[in-house]
Amino acid sequence: MTQNELPPTNIIQPHITVIVPAFNEQATIASTVNHIAEHLRQLTTRWDIVVIDDGSRDQTAHLVRNLPINLNTTLVRFSRNFGKEYAISAGLEHAGGDIVICMDADGQHSAELLGQMLQKWREGYNMVYAVRQDRESESHFKRWGSRVFYRMISLGGQIHIPRDAGDFRLMDRQVVDALLSLPERNRFMKGIYAWVGYKSVGIPYKPLPRSHGESTFSKLKLIQLAWTGVTSFSVMPLRLASAVGGLLAFLAFIYGLYVVVDHLFFNESVPGWPTIVAGMMFFAGVQLLFIGILGEYLARIYDEVKGRPPYIVAEVNKPEANS
Repeated sequence: MTQNELPPTNIIQPHITVIVPAFNEQATIASTVNHIAEHLRQLTTRWDIVVIDDGSRDQTAHLVRNLPINLNTTLVRFSRNFGKEYAISAGLEHAGGDIVICMDADGQHSAELLGQMLQKWREGYNMVYAVRQDRESESHFKRWGSRVFYRMISLGGQIHIPRDAGDFRLMDRQVVDALLSLPERNRFMKGIYAWVGYKSVGIPYKPLPRSHGESTFSKLKLIQLAWTGVTSFSVMPLRLASAVGGLLAFLAFIYGLYVVVDHLFFNESVPGWPTIVAGMMFFAGVQLLFIGILGEYLARIYDEVKGRPPYIVAEVNKPEANS
């Protein structure tokens, strides 16, 4: 099947796999899986759920391992915490469905949208993603950071990442196979979804309130994820460094010309040490900043060439193993 062909809409009962990355979600994981299974039964007779335990320190893995067999839930447990992007990748690798849907373990992704997503797939879309409509409940930092991030990505111009579209999405087998074919280890899934292309559409949704606890995604992790996205899908920081360097060199030339003309024609004294020292410190700081940006890109290359696996699976527990 070529990229331009429509997905197999003639499949009346597609096999649907829902992947659920989880990290310290013992309070919600059982109810989330039950809720998802309840809606999957209404959509198809062939379905399963894959929970990826991203190195949880609580009883998340134990609870998933002991779920009733009729919930068709496979546990994929990491040896340690590798991060949500890698948990999603592992879920895609262990998903066997004609359709794969990614949902969070905290219950904020409404399973009522699964039917709408499936309908869009039947209309010929390879990927259906949920677009968040309400960000008022988020912190000012997260809303401001989101605006800055999407603006930086758009300046890079390589791909278009739909704003406010997260990991809650439906993907057909073509998309999943394309995602799995990518060998990169520094994975920013929102960018990878956009990079593979295919016919996609967004549907609006409002996240449900968390039934227990708070998000474990800290501000530092958000900043790290955003920086991974920028350095993976944009050379804008390098181009900005070049532009600023050229501007500073031009300003330095103009200032030097002014000092020479002022000294030769107006017999004014050349500015002394304070100006020189301040200028040296300023330019040294700018140079170190841009060397750091260059170092970030070199670090990405270093991570790739080492060839380490992006994650290590410590356990795979399938439902038939519990019977």
